[in-house]
This record gives sequence, structure tokens and C-alpha cells, in this order.
Amino acid sequence: MPGFLRDFWTLYPYARALVRPLAAPAARPWSAVVEDARMGAVRLSGELRDLAGARELTLIVHGLGGTPRSHYCLRAARAVAERGQASLCLSLRGSDRRGEDFYNVALRADIEAALASPELVRFERVFVLGYSMGGFTAMHYARGPVDARVRGAAAVCTPLDLLTAQRYIDTPRAWFYRRHVLDGLKAIYRAVAERGRPVPTPLAQVLAVRTIHEWDRVAIAPRYGFASPEEYYAAFALAPHLTRFAVPVLLVAAEHDPIIPAETIRPFVDGAEDSGRFQVRWVARGGHVAFPAELELGFGAGRGLEAQLFHWFERLP
Repeated sequence: MPGFLRDFWTLYPYARALVRPLAAPAARPWSAVVEDARMGAVRLSGELRDLAGARELTLIVHGLGGTPRSHYCLRAARAVAERGQASLCLSLRGSDRRGEDFYNVALRADIEAALASPELVRFERVFVLGYSMGGFTAMHYARGPVDARVRGAAAVCTPLDLLTAQRYIDTPRAWFYRRHVLDGLKAIYRAVAERGRPVPTPLAQVLAVRTIHEWDRVAIAPRYGFASPEEYYAAFALAPHLTRFAVPVLLVAAEHDPIIPAETIRPFVDGAEDSGRFQVRWVARGGHVAFPAELELGFGAGRGLEAQLFHWFERLP
């Protein structure tokens, strides 16, 4: 696929949402507290769409630098509501810009705290859906232990190895996307620093960061107790765990994703599907978390990414 088409598939939905925000069912604010060894009580937030009589909940996790209002999260929330079920678009810690803390992409504790919150205890079946690096968080949660109600997790356009993904996004050809992601991460960090919460590196130094590796070096590694970005990447590599998930996991990947290209995924999946707990679906047309409306992944009637994902969820025991 020519480069301009890869970018078009990725950027057009984002630009369209800026001009005409995607309509989604009304949500009410949700919050919970997670206890952190370093930061103490950290308040999480999110948008809960709880339909009367709903017995299932889909927990939706945004990508790096994103929010519950990111267009793909709203698209998923709308698709869940059309099925008559409930959804929680979760803000990973700090992504709401309230300055509580800032997250790393394997922070399963936020998902654990969300599912343990009193507002969610009535749901009988739970699915976890993560987009981009939110899928990385979802897949780490799926390693277990998981809440007994969780039936499966799906990840969309998610790398399996942080080092490989970092090396790609820090190349010149990905500069536009890298800058966009870093702008979101810096806004999160600024809110923490300006609130007076402890941060590992002076704000001015973080605002000067120009690569994901630098971000991980000055922000993530010291905050989460790693000596270097490489130690952090190695600690959370998903490839060694693909055959040992606690619940079924589906990964949907675009062959021509300009942010998470196939080479950040394909080398790590060979043989992993033999476990029966892990499936991959490759899509020839599409960009980053954006696919044709007629997408069909082999999971039943109904076309489009979210319809196919929810057909897969429904087939889980």
C-alpha cells in the first residue's frame, strides 16, 4: 500500500472527528481509587454508559496519549450501546489531565481497580478492549490473574515488543505521529507537576523530550523503578507470554499500519496461536486503529471492526 494511503487511513478518522465529533450515547462520570506504593491513593476516572438491564460490560482502554474521548473509544462505546450492553471508557491514570499520576503501558493495576469498583460489580460478563498501546495494557491484564467475570480481551494495532515499537516510532518517518503522542504525554506530566505531586524529573527537562526513548528514560523508568528504558521494555515484553494467557486474546493488526507496522508484531507471533488462547487477524486495508466499514474477520454477520470484535466476544464461553 502506498505511504499516503496508510496515512490517509490513519489520519482521516481523526480529522473527521475534530470537525464533526463522533456521537456516542450519553455517559456519566465514573471514578475509583487505586492504591499505589509510591504515590498513595490515585484517583482514576472514566465515562460509564450503563444501559438498563445490561448484563455485560466492555472496558475500553485508550492508546498512548489518548483519552476516553478519542474517536476510536467513542466508536467502540457506540457499538457496545447498539448491542444493548454497557461500557466503561477508562482513563488510565493521569490521562484525564487532573494531575494524579502518569501511567506506563503495562499498568494492569488500573484495570484491576476499575473492575473492582462498586459500580461495576453487578455485571456478569466483562470484556476488555484496548486500542494501540491500550491494547498492550489489556493484554498484560489478560496474562492474569483476571477478574472471574472477564471472558476475553481484544487488542487493536498493538505491538508485542516495546523495544521494537520504540525503535520504529523514533525514526524520522514516524516523526508526525511521535510528536502527537508526546504532546499528549507531556500534557499529562505537566498536570502532575503543576499540581505538586511528586515527579522524577523536572518539568522543563521533560518538555524538551523529542523521542519516546527519552520519555521512557526521564519519566517512565525512574517513576516505575527501572534503571533504563531497555530494562522497562524487557520487563514487559509480551512475546514470552502469548501461549499462557489466562483468558482468550484476539489481536487485530493492519498490514500497513504507519505507527505500529507489521514488523513490530509479525516476528513475535509465530507458533503462539497453537495455544488456543491467542488469535491474530491481519487486515490488508487500513491504517492505525482505522479500517474499512465493510471489514470482515470471519467472526459472523455484521461488518466493521467493532461489530466483528463483539461477535468474537459473544462466542467466548
